[in-house]
Amino acid sequence: MHAASVAGQARSPDSANAAAQPRHGVRAISLTGISLPAWRSLAERAAEPNACYLPEWELAVNAFSPGRTNARALSCHADNGELIGLMPTVSALRAYQLPLPAFVTADAFPPLGTILIDRDKADEAVSGLMQQARENGARALILRDTPIEGGVMQAFTRVLGWSGLRPIVLKAHKRALLDATLDADELLHEALGSKKLKELRRQRNRLGESGEVTYRIASTSDEVIPALEVFLKLEASGWKGKRGTALLQNEGHLAFIRRAVRDMAARGHGQVISLYAGNTPVAAAVVLRHLDRAIYFKLGVNERFAKYSPGVQMTLELTRQMCADPAIASVDSTADANHSMIDPIWRERLAVGDILIPLHRNDPFVPLIRGALALRRAAMVPARKAVHLIRRIKEKRS
Repeated sequence: MHAASVAGQARSPDSANAAAQPRHGVRAISLTGISLPAWRSLAERAAEPNACYLPEWELAVNAFSPGRTNARALSCHADNGELIGLMPTVSALRAYQLPLPAFVTADAFPPLGTILIDRDKADEAVSGLMQQARENGARALILRDTPIEGGVMQAFTRVLGWSGLRPIVLKAHKRALLDATLDADELLHEALGSKKLKELRRQRNRLGESGEVTYRIASTSDEVIPALEVFLKLEASGWKGKRGTALLQNEGHLAFIRRAVRDMAARGHGQVISLYAGNTPVAAAVVLRHLDRAIYFKLGVNERFAKYSPGVQMTLELTRQMCADPAIASVDSTADANHSMIDPIWRERLAVGDILIPLHRNDPFVPLIRGALALRRAAMVPARKAVHLIRRIKEKRS
């Protein structure tokens, strides 16, 4: 199929991939059409962890989260029928509002788009996904928010190299990562120093004047349901609530997070952690787990205790918990680059980026796709600056 066909078909976000008519009867299918047992089995064999693409999380996103529903999937099976590759996907029109002949990883919320490929059949899985994209008429894959040096990109680099191709990094940044294989006390002392740790201990002692300070971990479905409601209220009570971006303020986001956290906890992949002073919640966060990596998803704090650094206190407790857990090797902050709170505490960095995977040699569409995305990013910079300025003005007035 000619690449223009994909662009022409992508007239609505929900039908952009569904309409593709492949040459050999293979097409991207609805994400809900993937076998749950096969999906879960692949997740256990994944070359690289991504809790956001576990079925319990991604299907909740797909069902409820505004702007993220009705994704489709590229999939690859071995000769024995075993699922060895899965890429939740949307069209470029839906992802970027550009009619480009490319499949784009679905927004997982938070920003981590590492696709699932079998660690023992990684090259076969990547080759199969690329071939399926070609069968749909695509000229490229775009892997959003993908670790640049992880197992998935290593497989793509190998497979592309067979044809004299290479992945193209469209944009990249580094964000805070916890090396959970280290001793927590040594890690924190090296990161913060004696003086800062002493000040944080003083703040914690002062916090204790309001009641005994306790760190709670909700891990089962029954435990996380009430703990999540505490988190949601704390998040909405802070600056996100003032901006109107708290999960509690959007019916779709609320339905998604309630279902996702419950279902993730039921399979051992989700926790809600909380810090209390007596019976008063001071901070709470959602933590996701897959294989040997956890994700520090979202944090809510009680602004009444701001002078005691509740977000930092919570992060210190989480650091100790994760470093003491032999199943966890690292924790992804999913934070912005140069985050003022977590960067000084977690000193390791995870390089992530949006990566263009060309599907044909010497394809004139690839520079066109790359150029169109660069122009779009450049056009969005003034808009982002204006939004940030307006927010700062509103916050100063409130």
